[in-house]
Amino acid sequence: MRRRGRGAFVTIDGPAGVGKTTTTRLLREYLGSRGYQVHTTTEPSHGVLGETARHNTDIYHGHTLACLVAADRYHHLEQEVRPHLAAGAIVVCDRYVASSYVLQCMDGVPLPFVEAINAAADVPDLAVIMQAPPEVTAARVTARGAHDRFHTGEDSSRRESELYEQAAERLAHRRYPVVAVDTAGASPAEVATYVAGRIAELMEGPGAEVATA
Repeated sequence: MRRRGRGAFVTIDGPAGVGKTTTTRLLREYLGSRGYQVHTTTEPSHGVLGETARHNTDIYHGHTLACLVAADRYHHLEQEVRPHLAAGAIVVCDRYVASSYVLQCMDGVPLPFVEAINAAADVPDLAVIMQAPPEVTAARVTARGAHDRFHTGEDSSRRESELYEQAAERLAHRRYPVVAVDTAGASPAEVATYVAGRIAELMEGPGAEVATA
């Protein structure tokens, strides 16, 4: 049976270049074609706090940036995520708490601090963490251009991948419903189809399928 009265909160995390944005877009298409109401969003958000965090990583560092990102997260949940969930939409968010665990730690912030300032964030109904070989993600970042100072080549991509593995374990211990997706050898359509199937099961029960035509 489809869940009534509330949608589902789905988060997509993973290293830069792994395909989060493409997966988010395809999920909107696939689930929308099935008749679901889908709202896609991103963190940092496109609000004032989020835009400040997104475009000023050369100005804000360490604990300051971590707190800015967390503040944007709470405002984003209050102003955008929860209202769409209450209206029955599936909310798909490109980056969430796992990304803070990784990027803020790469910025020298102790993980216990990052965990503490994000402890009150809503637990998603499905927390997807995508992975791909570091040489693949690094090449994609190089081809498109790095969006911030965190991504400087294959070494940083390898470190980011390792931290996402650790983040998946820690979030699972915090009762996040983590789904690890290895994208190596899979097309974007195959990845999105798999994730869409997991979301359909969440909404309708085991055995639900999603057409991708």
